[in-house]
Amino acid sequence: MSTIHSPACSGFESPIGLSRRKALQSFGMGLGSLALADLVSGEKPQKGPLPNAIPAKAKRVIFLFQAGGPSQIDLYDWKPRLKADAGKELPASIRMGQRLTAMSGNQASLPLVGTPFKMEQHGDSGSWVNSDTLPHIAGIADDICFIKSMHTEAINHGPGVTFMQTGSQFPGRPSMGAWLDFGLGSMNSDLPSFVVMVTKNKGGQPLVSRLWGSGFLPGKHDGVRFRADKDAILYLNSPEGIDRTNRRKVLDHLRDLHEIQLQETGDPALETRIAQYEMAFNMQRSIPEVTDLSDEPESTFKLYGEHARKPGSFAANCLLARRLAEKDVRFIQLYHQGWDQHGGLPGGIKNQCRETDQASAALVTDLKNRGLLDDTLVIWGGEFGRTSYCQGRFNAGNFGRDHHGRCFTMWMAGGGCKAGTTYGSTDDYSYNVAENPVHIHDLHATILHLLGIDHESLTYKYQGRHFRLTDVHGKVLQGALA
Repeated sequence: MSTIHSPACSGFESPIGLSRRKALQSFGMGLGSLALADLVSGEKPQKGPLPNAIPAKAKRVIFLFQAGGPSQIDLYDWKPRLKADAGKELPASIRMGQRLTAMSGNQASLPLVGTPFKMEQHGDSGSWVNSDTLPHIAGIADDICFIKSMHTEAINHGPGVTFMQTGSQFPGRPSMGAWLDFGLGSMNSDLPSFVVMVTKNKGGQPLVSRLWGSGFLPGKHDGVRFRADKDAILYLNSPEGIDRTNRRKVLDHLRDLHEIQLQETGDPALETRIAQYEMAFNMQRSIPEVTDLSDEPESTFKLYGEHARKPGSFAANCLLARRLAEKDVRFIQLYHQGWDQHGGLPGGIKNQCRETDQASAALVTDLKNRGLLDDTLVIWGGEFGRTSYCQGRFNAGNFGRDHHGRCFTMWMAGGGCKAGTTYGSTDDYSYNVAENPVHIHDLHATILHLLGIDHESLTYKYQGRHFRLTDVHGKVLQGALA
């Protein structure tokens, strides 16, 4: 399969006097022109430059990102050895000199601590799940593919979250949703292809907009954040006294002026601006419709929980994610902060699970009941896991865990992944990967594969180099696919 290369705005050289748009047409590529024509016509969704070369099993992705580093030991990765060896020192043969964060690296002792929660096997698959705090996720165990052998080089939140979202620990790269919008385009001309929601009023490590940004890709591929306020998107509505007909006339004239300037300057920012104006006009009608939950029956709120009635809650965002999936939004990213339990972990885990367990399971169940789970990939996980030793002094009843990138757990459901299975394993201490290691690039390669994309083929040339989401390596997890 040939690689799809896209010229970078900063590095593309066109003949003197020839606009970028005309140059693309002259070279037989025409992608910029076609994308612009689709956007301003309003007649059909935007198509991306990359045709599906692999049979796509998923059409869309919902990523339930748990920011802060959920403890795999206390949620999914049952390790009786830690209970038996509670208070004992982490063996040097297990640590193998691995670097620690500054928060626990200077501790005189690294005492092991097991989970205080009840871990049981669930479903026909026998998957291990914390029964005390995740009863609803435990109830859908047979719909889930648990990946127990995730690992990352990052051990701090900023680089870790950036790595999971963009494929690089360093800021400036396009986010996963931006890559998908660039490569595959939109399936709905009235809604953004990439939508972001953040749980309202949650403490924790800060989240910044570059995590859902387009990096060096054209700006039109940025994620669009939905807020839990009266206006889901800021500055979307027209001023008072401006009706839809007049607004359309203004945009038509503005588009004509921008196209004249585009012919003269070839400035790619103008294409982005035109696309944004047109999308905003379409969204003035579509956004109020999709965000209005008043047409949902009582059975929906019974499924997702009463918190789903509260705008901006994780439960409400999960319900909205299902509604967006029904409208064929390509990539839906939910962020839920607060998993960074350096102390008071038992109580912190209970609170986090109380906010996320029912809604996470409800989303999978709801999609399944509506026939949408088969082609919707749901992903749950954070940027890394937690240590098997406690941070600070040993206290079996009230302790914390430090960051841990050597192994952690994520799960996927639907979209072509193998339901009711566990992929990979860790050692007896949940400290190192024991079988089938999964790097973040491998996860990204698998997500792209399920969407019909060869991860080595979706590239963008920037500053003389062809970049991709998986950087220079990554393999598809064939054992995790249905």
